[in-house]
Amino acid sequence: MKVTITDVAKKANVSKSTVSRIMNGNFDQNTEETVNRVLKVIEELDYRPNALARSLKLTKTNVIGIVLSNLQNPFWASVLEGAEEACQSHGYNLMICNSNNNGEIEKEHLRSFEMKQIDGLMINPTSKNLDTYKKMVDNDFPFISINRKIYGLDAHVITVDNVKGAKMATTHLIRQGRRKIAIFLYQVEGISPRLERLQGYKLALIENGIDIDPSLILMVDEKKGEIAKAVQKVFSADNIPDAIFSTSSMMTLEILEGISQTKYNIPKDVALIGYDETVWSKHLFPPLSTIWQPAFEMGGLAAKKLIEMIETKKPKEVLPKVISLDPQLIKRESCGEAQKGGVVLE
Repeated sequence: MKVTITDVAKKANVSKSTVSRIMNGNFDQNTEETVNRVLKVIEELDYRPNALARSLKLTKTNVIGIVLSNLQNPFWASVLEGAEEACQSHGYNLMICNSNNNGEIEKEHLRSFEMKQIDGLMINPTSKNLDTYKKMVDNDFPFISINRKIYGLDAHVITVDNVKGAKMATTHLIRQGRRKIAIFLYQVEGISPRLERLQGYKLALIENGIDIDPSLILMVDEKKGEIAKAVQKVFSADNIPDAIFSTSSMMTLEILEGISQTKYNIPKDVALIGYDETVWSKHLFPPLSTIWQPAFEMGGLAAKKLIEMIETKKPKEVLPKVISLDPQLIKRESCGEAQKGGVVLE
């Protein structure tokens, strides 16, 4: 049986005009609780009015949505710059949302974008809304995942070779004579860059004849102070590392804070390499060795590919579906290197 606006209004205990306003993106006349209740009912009943269904296929708004996982991370500022430049050069506007790695917040943004009838979506997914992503892809809605792969979904992806980047970082530490290398990661939770960086770390150890020590694999919650606590814990244990691989720029600052509260010195006692080059990396003391990711290129490439998907009107035929960009190693003094200003290796 076809679901009608009357069914939605009845289940949400609101008027039909209220449902209509919310579906058109007019939230001002209703409370947040009412808006969320109506949107939830719309999703539960899978309500899609004919007019909206036609407009999603026929009306072009020249608006692209982007949902990012953490706007505090400087990596995403560069991705946004690349995406905005590409959008502007092709006559599109970019609507930006932040999920803060929260699946429920992400779902609300996706609902809102659908109501606003955007032309296409770029997303750094939390990986917690697979059914919603799948519905978009199955409906031929222009959809592209950036930085993170969505396991179980044949979607377009622009990412960086995280296995290669992690191998480069770990191998560099080994070449500096380090053998007890700790890796710090946020809880993996099915997030592909974290899984792949852990994989790259392990491969580098194996290829260099070093046993994988589970006590040096530290997974922590994304909460303020958790990294510093983990650093202090690992340096008070029996198996003290002589090097640390930080898998996130946001994490690196907390690792530095944690080390500063111990008796150990960088790089004399412990080498440190971070993932993601930032504007402050070379200004730290000592200057930080990093894995550089082509964030600007990633954003621009994702936007251009999405626009191609929008304008050809055949998203599934735009190839290739997965593009993996190459990272680079920047050597500085935090790993024991003597070079000033950093050396970029291909």
